[in-house]
Amino acid sequence: MPSDPSTASGGKSSGKTKRISIPRVQSSTDTELQSQQSQAGSTPLQPTALHYVSFRSDPDDGGVPQFLRSRLHEAFQQIEKEFEMLYTENVGLQEKVDALNERLERECYGSGERSLPPGDLTDYPDTKNLSKQKSMGGGSAQKVKTSHKLKAQTSKIVSSFKNPTMSCTMQREYVGHRDGIWEVTVGRLGQPIIATASTDHTARVWAIDSGRCLLQYTGHNGSVNSVRFHPSRDLALTASGDCSAHVWQAAVNWDQAKKLPSSEEIAGMVSDRTTTGVGSIDEQEELPTLRTPVRELLGHSGVVIAADWLPGAEQLVTASWDRTANLYDTETGEVIHTLCGHDQELTHVSTHHIHRLCVTSSKDSTFRLWDFREPIHSVSVFQGHTETVTSAVFTREDKIVSSSDDRSVKVWELRNIRSPLATIRADSAANRLAVSSSGVVAIPHDNRQIRLFDLSGQRLARLPRTSRQGHRRMVCSVAWAEDGGICNLFSCGFDRLVLGWSILPVKDV
Repeated sequence: MPSDPSTASGGKSSGKTKRISIPRVQSSTDTELQSQQSQAGSTPLQPTALHYVSFRSDPDDGGVPQFLRSRLHEAFQQIEKEFEMLYTENVGLQEKVDALNERLERECYGSGERSLPPGDLTDYPDTKNLSKQKSMGGGSAQKVKTSHKLKAQTSKIVSSFKNPTMSCTMQREYVGHRDGIWEVTVGRLGQPIIATASTDHTARVWAIDSGRCLLQYTGHNGSVNSVRFHPSRDLALTASGDCSAHVWQAAVNWDQAKKLPSSEEIAGMVSDRTTTGVGSIDEQEELPTLRTPVRELLGHSGVVIAADWLPGAEQLVTASWDRTANLYDTETGEVIHTLCGHDQELTHVSTHHIHRLCVTSSKDSTFRLWDFREPIHSVSVFQGHTETVTSAVFTREDKIVSSSDDRSVKVWELRNIRSPLATIRADSAANRLAVSSSGVVAIPHDNRQIRLFDLSGQRLARLPRTSRQGHRRMVCSVAWAEDGGICNLFSCGFDRLVLGWSILPVKDV
């Protein structure tokens, strides 16, 4: 058997069959051990040393001295304790982060519920006492400034206790894409259809009421990044990662559109939502598929990220990662103008519903307003964001609403590019937003939330998100429908789902 620590300190360790010479360095642990044994008069076989012997699995297994085994054991015990302390600390920090996120949500936007939990009321100071303390420290100008700040803070707090103004319920799911969905758009008035653009290299046309896929376009060789219906004809415009945009025939079978899904199909869709996210209706029936475009629009050297029709649809605009936007003739497919000026890749393009105007967004933190009403087009540059501008769209009131990765959404006057009319702060990056004809701004976020605001920046509602409804991954795009059907807002995301929502004022419910 290996000798006890006192014997081994002489530099030798003996066994039955072999002897091992181990260099020895005196440590504080050894000194304490020797002093304990000398005071108690113990030997390695007495109780004070039994805990060393107990860790030996076999007296002749290996040649590591017992004192080294005990020291290794103590070291591993210390490491285990440190890991336990780090784990406990991380759990506590995560709880603090979650609590701070919830508090930020309440303070910045209001909860949209009737009231907050009683414990949360203590988080807010008495605004009267606070205003009194601040007014005592400065002049009249400082008093006015402080008063405005307090009013703004108070209004945010009070908004948390207001009754909800909008009723938001999920009505439909459109399931079938095999990968993330970049964009959703709504058909023209009188046609209850939507279209989606997906990373799975396809675009699809869906019936709003039945949830069926009526047509699948597979003409692109890359991700389909955007889709738009023609304003008056059965055509669709798509932009793709294959550096092209396509115009294709979007005629659908309306008899198939009116056919409602059976109860078995609905059950299959619900089951697939919890597993793969791929709908069963598409698997039971072969989809009508279109592979050939009516017109292929070339001219970009990079990914075409978005495209839209100008009023009248005689011309269209594309936005690309090659830092340019192209103005095309729809009939010939020829490039009329190349719009240059952005310093980085473009992210979005949107056109005015009446005038020959378009706005392009870019990663250079700006968006540009292009005016084609004159033979020599003009451009205005809007600089108000600090990170990528993900989208900018026109409103019916001739305003522009822009969204950005800097977690803000800004409302701009068309004739004033210096400063925004309103700024909406968020806790997550905002993606491709949409504005309804009544001025309700729907904002999709990276954190799976969708929020509704008016053009003055006042929060109206947050769409519900639970395990049974709402998106499970980033929400990429939203679109409003003006027909007044069962769904009037649609959203899509990287969970491969398109959701149809009913958004109504509470007074109309």
